[in-house]
Amino acid sequence: MNKFFKVSERGSNVRTEIIAGLTTFFAMAYIVVTNPNQIVGFNHLAAGADPAFQQIWNAVYVASILAAIIGTLLMAFYAKMPFAQACGMGLNSFFFVSFILPHVIAGNDGNGLIRGYQSGLVIILVSGIIFMLLSISGLRSKIAKALPDCLKKAIPAGIGLFIAFLGFQNAGILQANEYTLVQFVDIHGAIAGEGFITVLPAILAIAGFLLIAVLQKYRVKGSVLISIVVITVAYYITTGTTPAFDMGQIGQTFKDFGSIGITGVFHGTAWADAFTGETIGGIFSAIMLIITFCLVDMFDTIGTLYGTASQADMLDENGDPINVNKCMTSDSIATVAGAVCGTSTCTTFVESASGVAAGGRTGLTSLVVSICFAACLFLSPLASLVPSCATAPALIYVGVLMLSGFAKVDMKDMRSAVPAFLALIMMPLTYSISNGIGIGAIAYVLITLFSGKYQKKDIPVTIIAALFVLRFVTVTM
Repeated sequence: MNKFFKVSERGSNVRTEIIAGLTTFFAMAYIVVTNPNQIVGFNHLAAGADPAFQQIWNAVYVASILAAIIGTLLMAFYAKMPFAQACGMGLNSFFFVSFILPHVIAGNDGNGLIRGYQSGLVIILVSGIIFMLLSISGLRSKIAKALPDCLKKAIPAGIGLFIAFLGFQNAGILQANEYTLVQFVDIHGAIAGEGFITVLPAILAIAGFLLIAVLQKYRVKGSVLISIVVITVAYYITTGTTPAFDMGQIGQTFKDFGSIGITGVFHGTAWADAFTGETIGGIFSAIMLIITFCLVDMFDTIGTLYGTASQADMLDENGDPINVNKCMTSDSIATVAGAVCGTSTCTTFVESASGVAAGGRTGLTSLVVSICFAACLFLSPLASLVPSCATAPALIYVGVLMLSGFAKVDMKDMRSAVPAFLALIMMPLTYSISNGIGIGAIAYVLITLFSGKYQKKDIPVTIIAALFVLRFVTVTM
């Protein structure tokens, strides 16, 4: 393992890689349940709902895990990088809105819901094939390298803010507010109303974050994983909750996966429904959806690779991630495999940064993540036992680490400062890595153009900006 994965060469060891893999897995284990929930819509699993929702949920559940295993194994053995893959958050919600929700609004029965689900898989498959062609040809990495230096430095910092924002939300530290959009958890109100138990996860998450900081100060190895274990135990002790899980649904889950999931993209009417059906709105809408999924996955992956690679000190002399072509090819193959299995677009996960923060530097980290996902096929309830308040501190801590690169942006030059700032702030505020990159690229092109500094080398980033303008004006996401 040491020789194959070049563990020693990259300044790591097998123990550290295993700990890093476990850390990454627990940080992203929520996707195992969250992805099928997002695709069918949380509220549609209630008692009395059409049984088709549960069928789709079961199929997506298995497909999500298989896609994560395939994509992450490719990262382990082909790219040999410490990155994990799974179905992208945001993209799964977009899948629901585009392909499932129209049937819900129209009041269609289970057959219509399943047809909408399967036609959506066709769109994902086509976008995945385009990803693959761009990756194999090297065009995808050239697009990544075409980004100006200010955006390359801002992207990791923006992802850091985005990851931290996710962590704050997952733990309930940040809550919705109808006037200010977000607010700090109302601890006083909970105590006054004898509802202290409702804010306990937020308090535990803050404690976990501080625990990581203290352990890191003393250079304790595996600080993130130690925090996850400690806070998980503390959660069950302080809340009095008894860990419980039901293994009875495993058989039905695999049955639904076999009947509508893995065969879905090849269903007799799936392709016709995708390009001519009323659900999507015709061939033009289908094409725009394909372009949208392409752009979002492409720039989410590019952003994540630059962010996590910079954190791991795995950038080349030009500031680009090593093995970037292999990483992007792995990502595209995972998307194709995911569509065939029955789930939405797969992408390199930002939570990979938590494993990098724990010391992961090689594909061995990814191999450990894959093994953990494989176990979830049969023991998924065990992964769900880790509460979000235990994994949230890891995400917040990664946000701290990834902000350091922004200090290298030339803030005296508005051509660098403004696009970098927009990329930084728009990622968490719009809940999208690709939105941040797109808005930053558009700002860079416009400022460069009107300041008279536009050069031939700016043509690639101009094309990127134009594609995002097209996406913004045709599809809302």
